[in-house]
Amino acid sequence: MRYVIKGRNIEVTPALKSAVEEKIGKLERYFTPDTEVIATLSVQRDRQKIEITIPIKGNIIRAEESSSDMYVSIDLVEEIIERQIKKYKKKLIDKKQAALSFSEAFMQEEYDMDDEVKIVKTKRFGIKPMDPEEACVQMELLGHSFYVFLNSETEEVNVVYKRKGNTYGLIEPEF
Repeated sequence: MRYVIKGRNIEVTPALKSAVEEKIGKLERYFTPDTEVIATLSVQRDRQKIEITIPIKGNIIRAEESSSDMYVSIDLVEEIIERQIKKYKKKLIDKKQAALSFSEAFMQEEYDMDDEVKIVKTKRFGIKPMDPEEACVQMELLGHSFYVFLNSETEEVNVVYKRKGNTYGLIEPEF
C-alpha cells in the first residue's frame, strides 16, 4: 500500500509515521499493493485525532478516531477500518468493480459477520416547502440531527444536517 500521511496542527514525526504504517500495514492483506491510504493526523485542544481514507473504485472506506494519545487513536482507527472491511465484504463482492481493489486472498476468506443492515422502522411524512433556514429551525425544534424538506426556492428535496461546532450543512441533489 502507498501511504500519504499529513499533519494538521501537529508535526508528523518519523515515529508517528512509522506507527501509522505499521498499524494500518496490518490491513495490507486485504488490499492490492497499489492501494492508496490517506492518513490525516490532527490535534484539537486535548484531542489527538486520526482520519484514515482509502479510496476504492467508486467507494471510500473511511474512519476517524480521537483520544488523548495519538498512538491510542491509531490503534482504534485500525480496528474500525478492519471491521468495516469485513462487514462490507459481501456487498463488495456483488459490485465486481470495487472488488478489484481487494486482494484475492481476502476475497476468498470467509468471515462470520452478524452486522447485516436491517431496517426496523419506516416513517412516512409530508414534506412541506420551506427555505433552508426554516428547515434548520424545525430540525432544532424536533431535536434531530438532520431534516428532510422541500426547498421552496429550488422546488427540490433537500436535507439540512447538524455539523460539529453547532454549524449546519445542506445537501442538494444533483441529477
